[in-house]
Amino acid sequence: MLKLYMYQGCGSCRKAVTVLDAKRVDYTAIPIREQPPTRKELHEMLAAQDGNIRKLFNTTGGSYRSLNLKEKLPRLSLAEQIDLLAEDGSLVKRPFLIGDGVRLVGFQPAAWEAALS
Repeated sequence: MLKLYMYQGCGSCRKAVTVLDAKRVDYTAIPIREQPPTRKELHEMLAAQDGNIRKLFNTTGGSYRSLNLKEKLPRLSLAEQIDLLAEDGSLVKRPFLIGDGVRLVGFQPAAWEAALS
């Protein structure tokens, strides 16, 4: 079973839903702001992103800017960065699809097509 962490107002999330539905993929939609990915899921996604933690952050979001994370992140440990993501779903790049060997963050049509084929 796949978990799709998403935000209803997110255009990329809606595109991801369209792809999942068109392919008749079984998934559970989870509101990312209210229920962020778990630390375990964040670590799994981090491994799928070759350890690049910045790929997990929604760098264009208001929370990221208001917390001045562009300046602060380089000084934080990996554990502290994971804690931030696990505590504030607004900081997590979306859509965030995880489960059954699939690890996708952000919506890149070609990557989603390849992973779900």
